[in-house]
Amino acid sequence: MSNIDQLRNKIDSITLEMLTLLKERTDIAKQIGELKKSSGLNVTDEAREEQLRKEVSEFCKRTGLDESLGKKLLNFLLNESIKVQSDGKQTHLTVFLKAKSLEQQGKKIIHMEVGEPDFAPPKTVRDALGEAFDKGFVRYGPAAGIPQFRSALAKYATEKFGAAITPENILVSPGARFSIYLAINTLLNPGDEMIVIEPAWPAYRDCAINAGVKVRTIPTTLESRWEPTVSQIEKTINENTKMIILNYPNNPTGKILPPKLQEEIIRIAEKNDLYVLSDEIYSSYSFSDWKSVLSYRYKKSIVTQSFSKSHAMTGFRIGYAVADPKIIEKMAKLQALCLTNVAEPIQYAALKALDADVTPNAKNVRSKIDTVVNEARKMGLEFAVPDGAMYLFARVNKQGFDGVEFSNLLLDHGVAVAPGDGFGNYKGFIRISACQDEKKLMDGMKILDEVLNKSK
Repeated sequence: MSNIDQLRNKIDSITLEMLTLLKERTDIAKQIGELKKSSGLNVTDEAREEQLRKEVSEFCKRTGLDESLGKKLLNFLLNESIKVQSDGKQTHLTVFLKAKSLEQQGKKIIHMEVGEPDFAPPKTVRDALGEAFDKGFVRYGPAAGIPQFRSALAKYATEKFGAAITPENILVSPGARFSIYLAINTLLNPGDEMIVIEPAWPAYRDCAINAGVKVRTIPTTLESRWEPTVSQIEKTINENTKMIILNYPNNPTGKILPPKLQEEIIRIAEKNDLYVLSDEIYSSYSFSDWKSVLSYRYKKSIVTQSFSKSHAMTGFRIGYAVADPKIIEKMAKLQALCLTNVAEPIQYAALKALDADVTPNAKNVRSKIDTVVNEARKMGLEFAVPDGAMYLFARVNKQGFDGVEFSNLLLDHGVAVAPGDGFGNYKGFIRISACQDEKKLMDGMKILDEVLNKSK
């Protein structure tokens, strides 16, 4: 046997040994996950991960292993543990699916768990679908979107968000969610790290884990009015950090960052050469001063928008991203691979929807939020009044309260809300969506109050 064959056999043996250890590690991670569930602990333990990160760094220096490689392997292992331990975790979507299943069985449900406007899309959308057929918008098209729509979106974004936008800066996607998926999967590599400020929409973490990217979370609190500190962000950044996610107005809290703090975050990102992925789909529902990340003209920013919220076109699955043309080009290539292009009739309908006056929608949502806020105050729920969006993220001041258990119990009484656990380590919270007519909201809050009192 040649020397090369002997070395290859040794590598094969080591590889199988590593896989055996990985299997053992995964089994232990599952056991830890069960213990965490029974103890009400969060899946992610940032302090413990940081300690392990230091130990890996010291090991790499001591043995001569490339530190970047060592930390990327660690991030892979940590993500695998999170996947195993997050299995079965309930979010607003799992509650929504349960609620839909109950409705199919004939039960009436007041939906206060998802952010789906209850008002109709602009009427022009209905006519536009017929026009799309007549005008031939029924074919394969460019992956980034039909030229007329990209041009219209560039003009719209320039006027609305305070930045000079060209069609080359625009990618049309099937909802903002897919733009987020594309950005994470094209700009980051396995082992890279991404910062998420919690509470946060769970799709950011899910997209990252799916791409092999490690999520570093920055928790915020009700007491701090859901504001991260500059120090928290700076301490979280390391050589593997490549992106920070912003979402303001925020889902689930409705928070809008103070302008000075938001600007400081952008400057930190610029200093550390990080991508800034800013999910701004709730900007149409801003009840206080709000500023788009686009206005900072930072070249590594990616902003997502959606017609689901601004134009109540949830079922149309249409959104868009705004970024540097080189970033858009990367995202468009992956989109072409995944789905060729967004359906042309849908793009044409959204193009026509841009001309509609949707300002009444903001007043509609604000009125509904005010209704929920007023009822929540009477009930003694603890919260910060939202600056925007369409949600109230409230803490139930009750010993041993579990948002997941309560959400399931409330479903039995015909009301669906989202457990706080779906947005981070917020077991004592629930997210209430103000997306029903005000009578239903009042009825839903009344039932919520009754169930809370009964479960004391």
